[in-house]
Amino acid sequence: MTYDEWEASVPTDIKNDALWRVAAYRLALFASDLGWRDTAKLVKNRRLRGLCDQLYRSLGSVSANIAEGYSRGSGRDRARFYEYALGSARESRDWYFKARHAMNENAYHHRTRLLTRIIQLLLKMIPQQRGKTLHEPSAPYQKDPDLLNNVPDA
Repeated sequence: MTYDEWEASVPTDIKNDALWRVAAYRLALFASDLGWRDTAKLVKNRRLRGLCDQLYRSLGSVSANIAEGYSRGSGRDRARFYEYALGSARESRDWYFKARHAMNENAYHHRTRLLTRIIQLLLKMIPQQRGKTLHEPSAPYQKDPDLLNNVPDA
């Protein structure tokens, strides 16, 4: 499944919301759908059941916190929820790292690159809402055309 195929399957009610214009939200929603497929495969291994629960919860939390933050009235409130989303994106990447031995290597690398891109976007969004910079070095950004088109299965 490519990103474009996935996007075509997203209901119009979601795509017609102003929130859909937020790239980090779209990518986080895509990541959570990929996570659904990934955890459905990983959960077959008894040792990974707890990990799957944690992974899927953290993935779902990214887009949910962006959505909640987007709906807040002040930049400070928005930034707080975007920071929660940032924490969940990093947590998701951490859980994928722990699951890597049971995954297709290409899928693992794809998911971590996708989450890294979401993290980069959130690191730009948070200071914009707060009106100040975060105290961590900027992550290097490189265009990755395969990220949305060559999506491997877990």
